[in-house]
Amino acid sequence: MGYRIEHDTMGEIKAPQEHFWGAQTQRSLENFAIGVETIPMEVIHAFAVLKSSAATANNKLGNLDDIKSQAIEEACRDILNNKYPEEFPLKVWQTGSGTQSNMNVNEVVSHIVRVNHPEVDIHPNDHVNMSQSSNDTFPSAMNIAAVVMIHEALIPAIDKLITTIKKLEEENYDVIKIGRTHLQDAVPLRFSQEISGWRGMLEESKDQVIEASDKLRKLAVGGTAVGTGINCPKGFDKLCCAEISRLTKEIFEPSKNKYHALTSKDGYVFTSGALKGLAANLMKIANDIRWLSNGPRCGLGEITIPENEPGSSIMPGKVNPTQCEAITMIAIQVMGNDTTIGIGASQGNFELNVFMPVLAYNMIQSIRLLADGMISFEKHCVSGIKAKREKMESNLFNSLMLVTCLSPVIGYENAARCAHKAYKEEKTLKEAVLELGFLSEKEYDETVRPEKMV
Repeated sequence: MGYRIEHDTMGEIKAPQEHFWGAQTQRSLENFAIGVETIPMEVIHAFAVLKSSAATANNKLGNLDDIKSQAIEEACRDILNNKYPEEFPLKVWQTGSGTQSNMNVNEVVSHIVRVNHPEVDIHPNDHVNMSQSSNDTFPSAMNIAAVVMIHEALIPAIDKLITTIKKLEEENYDVIKIGRTHLQDAVPLRFSQEISGWRGMLEESKDQVIEASDKLRKLAVGGTAVGTGINCPKGFDKLCCAEISRLTKEIFEPSKNKYHALTSKDGYVFTSGALKGLAANLMKIANDIRWLSNGPRCGLGEITIPENEPGSSIMPGKVNPTQCEAITMIAIQVMGNDTTIGIGASQGNFELNVFMPVLAYNMIQSIRLLADGMISFEKHCVSGIKAKREKMESNLFNSLMLVTCLSPVIGYENAARCAHKAYKEEKTLKEAVLELGFLSEKEYDETVRPEKMV
């Protein structure tokens, strides 16, 4: 492996000949060889959008000439087109401001320019980082990445799952089953009504995620080092955000209070909380599905789900609710990520939060897992759910909680006597009512009608 000599304000250092990064990236690689978790590419792409937009803004303000501006924009397009994914190797576990990742992008952009346009003199700090600081670019990039991912990946995944659940709801309107509360038999309801609860959870979560993500549309750009905007020309923040909005097709605007934007990550906490709410709802839906499908002979067995793969290495023919298990594991990972985000956001000191790389890593992972998980869950599980109507009907008429509709006729205490007698003596509810003499057979049949209880 060949090396070239790179230098920064601390002196010279060897960098791999085949890579595009410079001295500060190399120092970070050597000083933070910790773990395997790297800055997500979604954040790198957000940085590329930001650097391109900054070059455009600086050009419009007369601080960066057309040649340099266009060269930087071209290099950023190359990064967005995934031409150089191997050039961004830095770990999450670095400086809490993300300074080294900001400089990683600055160095790679300037190197791409030197390769594509040897005649153009581009400096990573003086030109690519013009009018910026790591302290305002990293929080801006992490916000951009989260908003874009939520609206390009997560919301479509929620919509796809909602659409499939609506179809399942329509297919099962005429199916009446026993309801359950506290994992015990309750009164009847339509299967479609039960399914509508799943749909409602996802619709509410979608609204909450969209509302929360709007808090991330206010960017720290223009605040530079501590929020005062030192070395940043007036109007840069608005021009930069306008260009970011154009490139991402999402609306972004400068934060009105740059001191808040640099040190507080409350918008991240708010958005992560909405993701946790979605995770909690997915946990509930997946658990319902695996409870309803459990068996196939010794459980509830009221629905069937797709048989995607063998479920056991020792028990032939066993099939497990694997997609439900995957989505529930994702749910608890998102909940754990939310805890990290909450704690990290609480650790801002004075003018800066210094937990930003781990906040960004956890947020991006949560969004990616939820989006990918729902796509898989919909495709390999929910779209193949079928009601076992005979089993549902058998459970329905075997339930003692049909007694609820007798309370207005024979009274609560007498209805309870019937239920207890039927349970203890292993009789049907009808047999217990007739034996106790509360109703005639005709009166019972006219009163206990599940279709009137839903």
